[in-house]
Amino acid sequence: MSQVLPSTIPAALFHERADAIALTARELAQHGWTPATSSNFSMRVDADHAAITISGRDKGKLGRNDIMLVNMDGKAVGTDSRPSAETELHTQVYRRWPEVNAVLHTHSRTQSVASRLFAKHGVIRLEGWELQKAIHGHTTHESVLDIPVFPNTQHMPELVAQVDAWLDAGKPLHAYLINGHGIYTWGRDMAEAQRHLEALEFLLGCELDLRRLNA
Repeated sequence: MSQVLPSTIPAALFHERADAIALTARELAQHGWTPATSSNFSMRVDADHAAITISGRDKGKLGRNDIMLVNMDGKAVGTDSRPSAETELHTQVYRRWPEVNAVLHTHSRTQSVASRLFAKHGVIRLEGWELQKAIHGHTTHESVLDIPVFPNTQHMPELVAQVDAWLDAGKPLHAYLINGHGIYTWGRDMAEAQRHLEALEFLLGCELDLRRLNA
């Protein structure tokens, strides 16, 4: 279905966001991180709207017409297309952090396995890795980076509430895993979001390797 934009959103701006999302999705699909049409990606368009992948599309073949507009409640705007089931998790990030402009969610094997392995602990603590410095706000390997692992549910308000509870407890959050699922991370622009995702994929792989080697 065609996308009808609100009068406050220039078509060029929406198309720029849609093209950036589609390009990033195709790149991540080449890594094998978006199997079987899984994963979802978005970018903020303005204070009240975000562009996000349409549900069920092959992320390795996305184009401009595979991206739609939603409001900050996660509802479709100006289209009959259906957004990704987890849209509310994207809009939650935009509501909590006005400086964030891109959210990425993938399902790599590493992310999925790590989520199951560490689910009983509820968190993966990353310490001593040089690549922690790739995460915004971390300037030394001596920092501590906690990645929570939330229980999976098909009821999105439950997941939103879990993330809110973590943040409302005053805990820093740069990304999170969902048990048996994948990872969510974000950035001030698409480049930073991709950097966070790639760094965390590497760090989770290192933690899994250590578990195997120390078994």
